Amino acid sequence: MAAYLSVLKPGDTILGMALSEGGHLTHGSKVSFSGKIFQSYAYGLNPETELIDYDAVQKLAEECRPRMLVVGASAYSRIIDFERFKHIADSVGAYVLVDIAHISGLVVTGLHPSPVPYADFVTTTTHKTLRGPRAGMVMCKAEHANAVDKIIFPGLQGGPLMHVIAAKAVAFQEALAPEFKAYQQQVLANAKALAQGFIERDYHVVSGGTDTHLFLMNLNSKGVTGKDAESALDASGIILNKNAVPHDERPPAVTSGVRIGTPIVTTRGMGLAEMSQLVAWIDEVIQHSTDRRLHRRIAKDVKALCGRFPIFQTSPLTSA
Repeated sequence: MAAYLSVLKPGDTILGMALSEGGHLTHGSKVSFSGKIFQSYAYGLNPETELIDYDAVQKLAEECRPRMLVVGASAYSRIIDFERFKHIADSVGAYVLVDIAHISGLVVTGLHPSPVPYADFVTTTTHKTLRGPRAGMVMCKAEHANAVDKIIFPGLQGGPLMHVIAAKAVAFQEALAPEFKAYQQQVLANAKALAQGFIERDYHVVSGGTDTHLFLMNLNSKGVTGKDAESALDASGIILNKNAVPHDERPPAVTSGVRIGTPIVTTRGMGLAEMSQLVAWIDEVIQHSTDRRLHRRIAKDVKALCGRFPIFQTSPLTSA
């Protein structure tokens, strides 16, 4: 919101990734402030490849002439071409805002290209792959810094949360350590292993795989909705979320898919062997989504696995 309002006025046009195609509510969804304050348009994916259709983005940008092009996603698993987006924005005179909330931990370790050379604004949460506290951060070109500061305070926020600022500092220190890159590499390896495991079990993994920490699965071929899969897996001790898939015909409250990510299981120390087990459990639950007895049995097995990988451990980065 700060990035938008530092250079835009209510009613200005923004162009972002459609929520149903992998974008985020704040990228122009009509139910979000971003779609209420601004005139919003949305781009999506090629229906065949399930990848961002950059040619279609170019054409749409030329038609709607946005003041800001919003780049980034919350449910898109492939590398994003920031340079291509910059060329599109320049062709229509738009600012570029890149939301790296999900991939910032991958970006800072060099495992995903950085948007910094191409963006006017880069926003991120400090949790997710950056593995810090639940908070946020705005980075921008120097020419926008004063406007961002002013809109944050007094425009949008009151007093700072000093304990969260301290937690951010600890997270940033961890992100500078070699161990953090090794962690991110394992996050990626675990995500790829999960995606491949489901593909081998004849699941439709959107875009055919992942380059990041997450991926989507379209469950239409399994005859289960995203809502029912989420509920059954929750009862089995496995937490993920229902999620719309590209060109989803079901409403957002139901959906046809689920979103799966690997940062937390990797933080706990799980590796490829555990990913294979998770694939087997998730598959079994989805195939028997109404079998409560099976869900209770798997929940016990999941609890035993988590007992082997406790979440409260002394970090090698902070043990001193």
